[in-house]
Amino acid sequence: MIAKWTRRTALGALLAGATALPALATETIKVVVIDGYPARALWVKEFTNFFIPEVDKRLAETGNYKMDWQESYGGSIVKPKGVLEGIKLGLGDIGIVTTIFHSSKLPSQAISAVTPFVAADARAVAKAVDEIAKEYPTMQKEFAAQNQVYLATGVVLDTYQVFSKDPITSPKDMEGAKVAGAGMNLRYLEGIDGAAGVRGGLTDFYNMLQTGLVDKAMLWPEAAKTFKIAEVAPHMLKADLGAVNSKTITVNQDYWNSLPDEVKGVLLDVAVLYRDHVAGLAMDRAAASREAYVAAGGTITEASAEDRAAWAAAMPNIAAEWAATLNDKGEPGTEMLTAYLGKLEAAGYTGVRDWAAQ
Repeated sequence: MIAKWTRRTALGALLAGATALPALATETIKVVVIDGYPARALWVKEFTNFFIPEVDKRLAETGNYKMDWQESYGGSIVKPKGVLEGIKLGLGDIGIVTTIFHSSKLPSQAISAVTPFVAADARAVAKAVDEIAKEYPTMQKEFAAQNQVYLATGVVLDTYQVFSKDPITSPKDMEGAKVAGAGMNLRYLEGIDGAAGVRGGLTDFYNMLQTGLVDKAMLWPEAAKTFKIAEVAPHMLKADLGAVNSKTITVNQDYWNSLPDEVKGVLLDVAVLYRDHVAGLAMDRAAASREAYVAAGGTITEASAEDRAAWAAAMPNIAAEWAATLNDKGEPGTEMLTAYLGKLEAAGYTGVRDWAAQ
C-alpha cells in the first residue's frame, strides 16, 4: 500500500514539474530596414504596412523567432541613391534598393527599362523580371558582388508618362526640351531631335521643374500625385512607355548568414507576396492617380498609336545593346532578353517594336 502510494505521489510530482517547465523562449532578432525615400512613398509605406506584419504573422505561427524592426527612411541613414552601398557596408540589414541608380553595378536589372512600349502592367513586369532573376544567376551574382542577397523585384509604377510645363500632344513637342529622368529611361530621348536628358531622383523632380532646370519629366501618375507634380507640370502625355522594375529588396550577406533557416524562408516567401502586392497597388492606383492629377489642374493627352510606334522605331535598339554587353561579360544576355519578352507575350503583352530583333 505504501509502495503504491509512493509511486503515485512520485508520478504526480513529475507531471506537476513538467507542467511548470517554461516553454522554449522566443528568440528576438534585431533588423534595421533602410531606404532613402520618405515613408510616404508607396513601396516604403507598404513595407511598413504589408511586409513587416506578414513576416511577424508567419513567425508567430511557430513562436520560435520574433523580429525587432527598426525602420529608417527619408535620408536619416542613407539618401535614395545610397541604399545599395548602405546595405553593402552593413548600415542597414534589409534595404529597398532603387536599382535604376546603379546601371554599372547592376546592369541586368535594366531588362525592363531597355524594352519600352511593351507592357504597361506592373504585375506582369514584376513577375517576369523576378522569374528571370531566379531562373538565371546573373542578377543574383550582381547583388552578391555588393555583399547582398536578392529577395525579390519591386515594380512600383504602372507605366512611365511624360509630364510637361507646357502643353504636349505628341513626342514632337519634346524636341529641343530638357527632360528629367533616371537611369535607362534617359535613353528613350535619343530618338527625339534635340531632346536632352537631365538625370535626377524622384524627390528632385518638383524643384527641377519649378526652377526651370528642366521643361519635362518622365515619371508615373502615382508618383506625380504623391509629389504634387501637377503644380509645376500641368500637362501629361499618356505615352505608356511601360512599367519598369526599379526596386529590389536585398539583405546584407553577413546578416543573412546569421539568420536561422526559418527566418530566411519567411523573408523569401513574403518578399514575393510584397512584389505582387505593391505591383497590384500600383495598378489599382493608376486610374485614381490620373484623376487626381486632373483634379489638381492637370491636362492629359493620349499619344496616338502611330506616335508611339514612331518613337519606338526612332530609338536605338537599347535592348540589343544591353544583351550584347552582358554577352561580352559571359552572361546570357540575349537568352535573358528573349525569355523575358516571351514571358510578357505569354501574359498578353507584345510591344510595338521587337526588341529582340537585331
